[in-house]
Amino acid sequence: MHIVVCVKQVPDTTNVRINPETNTLMREGVESIMNPFDEYALEEALRLKDVTGARVTVITMGPPQADVVLREAMARGADDGVLLTDRAFAGADTLATSYAIAQAIKKINARPDLVLFGKQAIDGDTAQVGPGVSEFLDMPLVTYVKSVTVSDGVFTVETLMDEGVDVIEGRLPAVMTVVKEASTPRFASLSGWMDAKSASIPRWGAKDVGAAAEMCGLDGSPTKVVKIFAPPTKTGGIKMDGREEPEAAVQGIVKLLQDKGVA
Repeated sequence: MHIVVCVKQVPDTTNVRINPETNTLMREGVESIMNPFDEYALEEALRLKDVTGARVTVITMGPPQADVVLREAMARGADDGVLLTDRAFAGADTLATSYAIAQAIKKINARPDLVLFGKQAIDGDTAQVGPGVSEFLDMPLVTYVKSVTVSDGVFTVETLMDEGVDVIEGRLPAVMTVVKEASTPRFASLSGWMDAKSASIPRWGAKDVGAAAEMCGLDGSPTKVVKIFAPPTKTGGIKMDGREEPEAAVQGIVKLLQDKGVA
C-alpha cells in the first residue's frame, strides 16, 4: 500500500503582516510552519502505516526552503519526500496548483492507493486543492474525514458533517481531506530528526513532471489576486444601556447612521 500525503509550508498566522504600500503579504522575518491541517492528514497516514506497513511519501510545492516541512514529516515517520519547486509554478492559483501536484503524484506512482490532504490551508482557506487533485487524478474524493481504516483494498471512513458523523465505505484508490478532529499528531523522535536531516530529497520542476507550461503558474491560473489588505481596526462604538427613553434611543441611532453617511 502506498500513501501520498500533500503538505504545505505556510506563514505562521500569528505573525502575518501586510505591506501597506504594496498590499502584499510580508514574508520576510515571518516564521514558516507546516500547515496545521496537514499534520492531521500526515498522522492518519502514519497510523495506517503502523497497522498495514504502508509506504508514506510526502510532497510539497513551494520555494527551495519548503523542504523543511518534508524533513519534519519524515522525522515523524514518513518514508520519503519530494519537493516540487520551479519558477514556472509561481503565482499559481488553486487550479494550477492542483494540476502541478497531480502531475507530480503521477510520477511518484501512477496510481497510489491513497492521497491525503489537510482539510484546507490556513493561508488561503479555499479547501480546493484536494478536490482539484482528485479530478486531475480521476480518483474518488472523500472530504472532512475524521478517521480512516483500510482492509483488503476497501476503506471505511467517518466524515464530520454538520449534523453528525457519516460512515462511508468504498474501494481504493481514493483522495481524502482530513479534519483536525481526526487525531493528535505525533512528535518526531530525535533519531527521526537525525535521519531526516541527512535524507536526500529530490527537487522536481515543471519539465520533470511533464507539466504543460500553459497549465502552470500565472498562465494556468484563471484566478488573479488583485489586492490583499488588512481589515480596518475596530473602534469603540456608542453604548446604550437601555435606560434611555425609546424616542431618545431611536434618535440616537438615526444620528449615528447619518454621521456615518448611511441614512
